[in-house]
Amino acid sequence: MEDAELKKVLETLLFITDAPLPVTRISQLCEIRNKERLESALQDLRKSYDEAGGALQVMQVAGGWQLATRPEYGLWVRKLFHNKMTVRLTQAALETLCIIAYKQPLTRAEIEAIRGVEVIGPLETLTQRRLITVVGRRESIGRPILYGTTSEFLRQFGLNALDDLPKLETFNIENVAAAAQSTAVELIEQESIPEPEPVAEGEPPQDPAQAALEGEAAQFAEGEPQPAGDEASAELPQADVPEEPQAEEAPQEEPAPEVQPEPAIEAAVSEQPEAPEEPRDGN
Repeated sequence: MEDAELKKVLETLLFITDAPLPVTRISQLCEIRNKERLESALQDLRKSYDEAGGALQVMQVAGGWQLATRPEYGLWVRKLFHNKMTVRLTQAALETLCIIAYKQPLTRAEIEAIRGVEVIGPLETLTQRRLITVVGRRESIGRPILYGTTSEFLRQFGLNALDDLPKLETFNIENVAAAAQSTAVELIEQESIPEPEPVAEGEPPQDPAQAALEGEAAQFAEGEPQPAGDEASAELPQADVPEEPQAEEAPQEEPAPEVQPEPAIEAAVSEQPEAPEEPRDGN
């Protein structure tokens, strides 16, 4: 088979398949044992698609070759299938998948020790999505199940092999912390924070909390309670309350004339004559 004809055959196979084709499978279909020739023909086919600048590209993914659309035209594919092709994972599932991808094979207990929480739900989700699978059992007490990633994981993330994963050394902790700090600063600047009043020279800056306490204490001393919220600051209309009629004052009576005490009437005591003494016996 000529090289030009081989190139067309490869294009047909990659177009019709829905999964990456390994070179061994292509070799069987084309009946060509020289794998180096197949690799060279596939590279030439990919180069021709890249130079054409079309919407399709030849990808080496998941240990095989596949014809796929370019990422910038993925929007139209999602519109055609009404977003049915979009697979969204939760944060817990993504964290679990990353741990398995970098540390595989792992048992469930080892994954939970790294995450600090249970991973039963994320493991079931990832298994249903065919992103992870059981790869064996650990030779220890209980022989726990070992989990690892699948070729579907490589295809979904556009990787040819696990060696294509970003190195952990590239994730600089200092850069992540600096980015988080800058984001926090931007959020703080967006908030409306009142500027503090200027402080006279020679005076130490006053703590805002202490100033607020002093202001409340001053208002409490003056008998003026501080309104709470914006609604309390508005003046409420006072209801017209009818005044109660005042009771008529009773006429003042003239003081009664002082009564002069009458002289005490001394009762005349008539003097009675003394009775004569009775004679004693024997005299």
